[in-house]
This record gives sequence, structure tokens and C-alpha cells, in this order.
Amino acid sequence: MYTRHRDAQGKPKYTNRLIHAASPYLWQHAHNPVDWYEWGEEALERARREDKPILVSIGYAACHWCHVMAHESFDDEATAAIQNALFVNIKVDREERPDLDSLYMAAVQAMTGQGGWPLNVFCLPDGTPFFGGTYFPPDEKAARYRASSWKQVLERVAEVYRTRRDELAASGTDLVNHIKRLASAGAADGATLPGGDTLLHGAVAALSRQFDPQAGGFGDAPRFPQANVLEALLRAHLRGAPAALPMLELTLHKMARGGIYDQLGGGFHRYSVDARWLVPHFEKMLYDNALLARVYLEAFQVTGRPLYRQVAVETLAYMVRDLRHPEGGFYSSEDADSLPYPGAPHAEEGAFYVWTPDEVREHLGEDAALFCHLYDISRTGNFEGRNILNLPREPAEVARVTGASLERLEWVAREGRERLFAARARRPRPFRDEKIITSWNGMALRAFAEAAIPLTSDEYLEIARTCADFLLTRLRRDDGRLLRSWRDGRGGPLAFLEDYALLIDGLLALHAADGHPRWLAESFALADDMVDLFWDDAIAGFYDTARDHEALVVRPRDVGDNATPSGNSVAAEVLLRLAALRGRDDYRQRAEAVIAGQAGMLARFPAGFGRLLCAADLAAAPVKEVVIAGAPQAEDTRALLDVALGTYRPHIVVARTRPGDDDPAALTPLLAERGAIGGAATAYVCAGFVCQLPVQTPEALAEQLR
Repeated sequence: MYTRHRDAQGKPKYTNRLIHAASPYLWQHAHNPVDWYEWGEEALERARREDKPILVSIGYAACHWCHVMAHESFDDEATAAIQNALFVNIKVDREERPDLDSLYMAAVQAMTGQGGWPLNVFCLPDGTPFFGGTYFPPDEKAARYRASSWKQVLERVAEVYRTRRDELAASGTDLVNHIKRLASAGAADGATLPGGDTLLHGAVAALSRQFDPQAGGFGDAPRFPQANVLEALLRAHLRGAPAALPMLELTLHKMARGGIYDQLGGGFHRYSVDARWLVPHFEKMLYDNALLARVYLEAFQVTGRPLYRQVAVETLAYMVRDLRHPEGGFYSSEDADSLPYPGAPHAEEGAFYVWTPDEVREHLGEDAALFCHLYDISRTGNFEGRNILNLPREPAEVARVTGASLERLEWVAREGRERLFAARARRPRPFRDEKIITSWNGMALRAFAEAAIPLTSDEYLEIARTCADFLLTRLRRDDGRLLRSWRDGRGGPLAFLEDYALLIDGLLALHAADGHPRWLAESFALADDMVDLFWDDAIAGFYDTARDHEALVVRPRDVGDNATPSGNSVAAEVLLRLAALRGRDDYRQRAEAVIAGQAGMLARFPAGFGRLLCAADLAAAPVKEVVIAGAPQAEDTRALLDVALGTYRPHIVVARTRPGDDDPAALTPLLAERGAIGGAATAYVCAGFVCQLPVQTPEALAEQLR
């Protein structure tokens, strides 16, 4: 970890309270001269006692601009002296405390119309926000950014706090009341569940107005992958929206060939700063890769295109190779910045990933020219004088221009990638945040579980099993309560709504693929806990924090789907699936209330509600319950599973029963008296627990599911 302040022996000159934190992001600030606190009563009590405003600074370990502001301002002694004299300073890892991030992000967005990280919010001693923003430059950069410098902001805020306290308190109260109204908005009286065809066709029409017909994607740069929206396009395609699949395919194709995708090691970077998917912010997040691996897999199931399968497989391989804990969980992220060479004085953005023609020639020899032509590597470069590997031209065009055969081109590309990947492995690696987050691991769990059957991979199934076991043991207290995060044996705060919902989501996928009753039983138990802890009848929806969570100025509730799906969206979808599996009308009613409460927003702003669109699609669909009974490794069982799970079927739920399972009907009445007939694998297709005749061949099952 870089710090500019060291003594003669090279040891850090400053060490603050964050040295004891579990979060790697907080550790990154442990040697700032700023007198940082973690969020907690100690800091809040000091603010009250000394009557000082609070600075809440929020970021995450892989955030490039968080590092920039830390280096420029938080590591500067003069700036730190101002902060220490005028404020009680609190550092927050947004990944560990999404409740605080949601609350203060909503405040800054209400005040400024935009948000992002680093997020810097000034609060009254009780935590009420009254001013904030994102990145603030130091003095020497302020004019370039046409903004106040961070020092100026600190001094002005402190002055206003001293001289105009009543005004700050009044505006802070108004802001908090505004956030409370947003958080507590539930289903309006008379709100109805939107029709699936109407809703998704309308969403496609709205998205088409934001669509880039040249590069794919939606809106202006910077351009994000928006995995939740891409999944909603697949649902719309199944409902006959003609524009949905072309928009999806162009976006998937351009992303896969762009610099946002790691052409050597697989996996996606966070987003592209341009509209062509060329120059990424180089951090890699577990959630992006888990969600995008699923989207590419589902697109492969729908279209059969080999590129989508390749990207899904390479992305899953990246997650296993570079993000997996030895015991089965998945780490959070890899940084954008790394040292350009061993012993370099400071890290640089993208240093691990970029190349010069000379470096390529060193490793590829006479094949370098053809490889450079294919992967857009030039003397001028496409990123600060160096090159991000991308594929701007189709191989057939490159073959025509260079005179090389397609076979020769494919060999050079494959061999070149392998050699450069091996060479890159010897470079200093980006920092890895080894915090394990329940909700993000739930996404990874589902990705591997759902890939196991269509890609015929027992390895993926075992990865999913070990991930599930890790989460259900390491990220759980003795009393059964889930934890948000874990690192090196230290548990983080209690879990939030999204943690419960996404873990259930992954466990349901694992039960379908694996057949073990444990995963289904855990899903049912966690769902009951989720409803008990987070549901509120007054808003006909879920809050993000549990009813026994510490009191904040607002109880957070985020219903929009962003880079990750919201807890409300996933909770609605898993309750619909569980309602079909358990026959629980109360689950369906809660799910429908969540969807109906956002019906107007779904219609007007589909890009912000991709996962909730998927939940609405499921709510409006004739869901089929599929029971597959049979020995897990038997060929006839696998053949039936391939029909049910090998094809993209978002409107079915699958329950499994195996020979020797103890009383399957105790789990759910759906499994009562539905075993393997005559010892052969048997499938039962049901709707509302009323089943068709059992079938034992893949062809018969396919016909019943058609």
C-alpha cells in the first residue's frame, strides 16, 4: 500500500484507527495523517461532545478516483490538519456498508443531481447530511476542474456550520424528509400488476430511443454493461419484441470485442469511458463478471452463437483463477491501478493490461505484426501512448487486408494470447480486495450453478457447491443470522436485504442443478427470515436494513437496479419462485405488491429497473413447476435436466428429488409422491401443483414444456 509519509527506516509515519479495520479499503487509509474513524458510536459521540460537523467519506478498494483523492488530499499533511481541526472524519467502505452508501448517495444526488465515488458528505453531529459531492481536486487542480478545491470546501463548510447553523439544520431536515418520502413510497392504492407483454414491449421501445446502433449499449459515455437491462431484453425477446434481440446481440458482440473485455485473461472491466467500449476503467468487480457471465450464457442458449459461449466460459474461468478463495468463496474485486514494473514509485491506471508494439514483438517474434493488426496495437497507441487489446475489425477483413488465411490468423491470435498472458502474469498484479460479500457471492453461485448443465461441467457444479457451503457456514452467526461480509476469519456487519435475496437466488439455481435438498431447505428458511426482518406492511415492500438494524436518520430503501440488482427486485423474483415451489400465496402477494408499487417507474424508466422488469415478467407468466426425480449422476436424469435447464426457460421452477432423500414432501408438497417410476428418471410438469402425466424421455418433457 502506497503512502508518501515514511520514516528513515521506510515505515509509515502515521497510523490511525483504520489499521484495526477488517475492510481492505479502510486499510488503504490507515496511514493517512487524517484522524479517521470507522462509522460507529465513538465517532458520533465525539461529534456531539465537541459540537463538530462530521465528514463521511465513502469509497471502495477498486475505485480509481478514490485513490486519486486519497493521494492528493487525504495523504497531504496540510489538508489533513484542516480536516482534523474542523471535523470528525469517518471513512466508510460502501461494499461493507451499502446502507450508509445508499443513504448518503441519495442525499448528494438530491443536492447536486449526480453521484459517484469517492462520495464526500458533510453532516450534523446526529448524521443529518447538509452538503456533499464526489471528487474534489486539490488546490493545484481546482482551476482545471473549474471547481472549489478540497481545502476551500472544508473551510467554507466549517464557516457556515459556525455562523449559519440554523439554516443548515433546516435544510438538512428538509433533505432527510425528502429521502424518507422516497424510501417509504409503497404501492399506491389501486396499483395493479403490469401485463408482461405490454410492459416489456414498452420497455424495448423506450430503450431503443437510448440505443447506440453503431456500438450497442444505451445512453452516452461513460458506458456501463447494464447486465440487468440485457437480461430484460432476453425476456422481451421471448415475448415477441422484434427489436430486443438485435439490440442485445449488437451490445454483447461489441463488448466482447472491445477493451472493456480482457482479451487475454477473460472477464470484464467495470465500464468504458468512451462510447465504443474501448477504454475501460480497469477495475474488475465480482458482480459485473457474475452477472455478465450469466447474460452471455443465456444469449448462447437462445442463439447458439459460439462467441457468447466462449465469453461466458472465459469469464467464469477468470473468476475461478483470480477471485476465488481457497475454501470456495469469491473475493470482491481487483484494482484498476498497479505498478508498471517491480519497485516503481507509484501505481498507474491500467498498467497491468496495456502493451507497446515492442513488448508484443519481444514475445511473439515474426507473428507480432499480424497480431498487432488484429488487436489494434500501434506506435501511437490507443491509451496514453500504449495499447488496450481490442478487436475493431472482423477476422475476415484482417485476413483480406493482410493476405493471411483465416486459419493462420486464428493460430496467431490463439498463440499470441497465450504468450502475452504468460508474460503479463510476471507483471506486478493489481491489488485484490479479498473481502467476501454475501450478495455478490450469491450472484457468482447462480452463475456457476446455471452454467453447469448447459455447458456439461461437473467442475462448475462443484464450484457452486463449495461457494454455497462457504456462505452458509463462514458468513453466518451461530444464531443463524447472515453476515454481509467476511475476511480472514473476521465477520462484517449483519446482512442486508440484497444479501438474503441474492443468496436465495443462487441456492435455488444450485438445487435445480445439483438436486441436494439442503439448498432448497436453506432457501425456504432464509426466505422466511428475509420477510420477517425486512418486510414492512406500511410500504408494501422491503427495506434494505433489518428491523433491528442501528437507527440511521433514514431507514434506507433502494428500489432501482443499478450495476447490481436491488434487494427489492431480487426479493420479488425469488418470492415468486418460492411461491410456486411451496404453494405460498403470501409470498406471491408480497412480490406482486413490490412490482405494482413501481409499475409507473418501470414503464417510464426501464433502464433503471432491469431486474424488476424480469420479476414483472415472471409475475405475469404462466409459471410451470418441474419436478425431476432420479439419481443425480444417472444418464437418464442428466438427459431430463438438459431439457429443463439446458435451454433458456425463465418461466419454470425446478425441484429435485433423489433416491434415498428423507421425506421430500416435508420440504414442499410439490415433491409428495413424485419419485422415479420403475427406477428410471421421471419428470413431472405442473402448474399450481396440478401435474400432467409423468414422462421419462427428453422428447416427452420437451413437448410438455413447449
